[in-house]
Amino acid sequence: MNKIFFSFLLFVFATSALFSQETKDAGLWATFSIEKKLNKKFSFVFVEEYRARENFSRTNLFYSQPGIAYKPYDFLKITLSYRSIEKSLKDNSISFRHRLMLDISVKKKFGKLGLSFRERIQAENRNVLSSANGRVPEWYSRNKFELKYDIDKPITPYVAIELRYQINNPRALESNKMWSRNRYTLGLDYKRNDRSSFGLYYLIQQEYNVSAPQDLFIVGIEYALSL
Repeated sequence: MNKIFFSFLLFVFATSALFSQETKDAGLWATFSIEKKLNKKFSFVFVEEYRARENFSRTNLFYSQPGIAYKPYDFLKITLSYRSIEKSLKDNSISFRHRLMLDISVKKKFGKLGLSFRERIQAENRNVLSSANGRVPEWYSRNKFELKYDIDKPITPYVAIELRYQINNPRALESNKMWSRNRYTLGLDYKRNDRSSFGLYYLIQQEYNVSAPQDLFIVGIEYALSL
């Protein structure tokens, strides 16, 4: 376990150094999630996340996300979630945002390899009470591919890529009907027992086809609990 953890950190620092001339920001994402089974097919999911920015020095946002997951088959999961976001702006004010998300996830195992795909449709409003365009939602489609490798130990390494397509955003019309952001992730999951697990990952986010593209380099930590 120590060798894997050391290799992960080495990759993080090496990649950060490689892209140092292009890095616009680096930050931390810390996530806590709970899933409670209601019956064989339905479960309640709650996620709380904190994000830091400006080289880990300043709070970016908090969000709380309740949702209902439906799993009719072992390979298929459908989740409907609501996300309440409090985003800190540069003038120290808070932008309140509301997001609805529909996730459709499928997965398939090939021996020790596990392949999954998630399609997410999301709609988000921001500053509904203080902005003239606050009630006009932003619409995005987000496609995520993930590959896991089962090494018969508590630790499971994985890689993932997420591609975001902008359906409509009234604040960034120049990017409508275009792919606008990619996320590349390398991570490790540690299953402590049947009810809890820890995660550590490194994520690179690249924007394009937008007026002010920004690259992000994120270190993420996760803790998940099943009840």
